[in-house]
Amino acid sequence: MTQLKNDTFLRALLKEPVEYTPIWMMRQAGRYLPEYRATRARAGSFMGLCTSPDYATEVTLQPLERFPLDAAILFSDILTVPDAMGLGLYFAEGEGPKFQRPLRDETAIRALVPAELDKLRYVFDAVASIRQALDGRVPLIGFSGSPFTLACYMVEGGGSDDFRHVKAMLYSRPELLHHILEMNTQSVIAYLNAQIDAGAQAVQIFDTWGGALSHAAYREFSLAYMQRIVAGLKREADGRRVPVIVFTKGGGQWLEDIAAIGADCVGLDWTTDIGQARARVGAKVALQGNFDPNALFAEPAAIEREVARILAGYGQGSGHVFNLGHGISQFADPAHAGALVDAVHRLSRRYHCD
Repeated sequence: MTQLKNDTFLRALLKEPVEYTPIWMMRQAGRYLPEYRATRARAGSFMGLCTSPDYATEVTLQPLERFPLDAAILFSDILTVPDAMGLGLYFAEGEGPKFQRPLRDETAIRALVPAELDKLRYVFDAVASIRQALDGRVPLIGFSGSPFTLACYMVEGGGSDDFRHVKAMLYSRPELLHHILEMNTQSVIAYLNAQIDAGAQAVQIFDTWGGALSHAAYREFSLAYMQRIVAGLKREADGRRVPVIVFTKGGGQWLEDIAAIGADCVGLDWTTDIGQARARVGAKVALQGNFDPNALFAEPAAIEREVARILAGYGQGSGHVFNLGHGISQFADPAHAGALVDAVHRLSRRYHCD
């Protein structure tokens, strides 16, 4: 593989010295970019993009052509895994992802087995294609949804405001939910390891809905399974460590517990103060975050002030990867995203002086 020209992101994840705070943005390849919308139109559908290594490569690189980002992230979707488990993923116009066969009865749940990796070959081909196209420009991030977040979609049959079906199962038939989570965990370990084999240089576990759980349920139904995934991942490739990032949206109250599961970095949403988070986790992990995505609707001067506040909150030294607290809005102005990246690079250097 080509030597990395910019490894600032990987070094920050490992709390090694860096010259500035690196930045990438969750959902950085997406609908806010006109070039993405043009490619999606050519692909014909969202799944047309995801299942084509050529299209996935094209859109993964688009934000890097606009902004001097410090990492690329594989263009895919977290629901490719349950799709490969036979649930029948489709995207309804204006309604988001849905499954033809949600897991609602015991027979279907007991019959669930781990995803067949052969059905996800297009993802691994995309990773290899993107890595080649990057030519060492920046590292490539692979990713998966957490077992619980995947289970939410698998049981609800799509997105949900209240998670009534999965939570009813959690409280009334926990053994059934644990079976789903076990199958998801085995699938995610194999899936992420295959991404690493194909060329991913860091991986992130997106626990998007873990924050919807109660204090006790989070540990039992989300965190415990993510800990098993972290323990099961390959941690070295191309002669260097493959860092693991764990991100629970709404998980600020559990920071110490998340930091203890063995990941290299913990992602923060915008509701947690990054300075307090650093004090709470100490030197155990790096931190990623935590700019409010909706602050991108403000003027560039306001964006710069918010960047300055977050950087000052984290303070001196490495171990901070700047990011949004969740995905960038499709309505964000690309020029404002550019202002964010510029402000992080320009203002952060003062925090990395010898």
